[in-house]
Amino acid sequence: MPFVFKFFLWEAKVSIPLSWYLILAAGLFSIGLFGVLSRKNAIAILLGVELMLNAVNINLVAFWRYLDPAQMAGQVFTVIVFAVAAAEVAVGLALIISVYRRRKTVVADEIDLMKW
Repeated sequence: MPFVFKFFLWEAKVSIPLSWYLILAAGLFSIGLFGVLSRKNAIAILLGVELMLNAVNINLVAFWRYLDPAQMAGQVFTVIVFAVAAAEVAVGLALIISVYRRRKTVVADEIDLMKW
């Protein structure tokens, strides 16, 4: 069902194509992947992962909307991804704070606690 914008004396029905959502999600995922691969700061790496998860959410909702809006599977998966993202942020920030207290740095190259 297209969106309806009501202006003064006329209506415009606008339907955004699926490809626009997919292009937006691909761009967002690419920015997140670049952030994960190019940053040395652990917090910036977590932000890149969050961008990638949000791109996945955009894809899930877009495909749900265009393929079968009667079923709630796309929205349910999106809520699950949001919950996983929230847990990832909580655990990731707790680990980064713990490492910072021990090493006084959040640079990913210097965090080698598991190495001997």
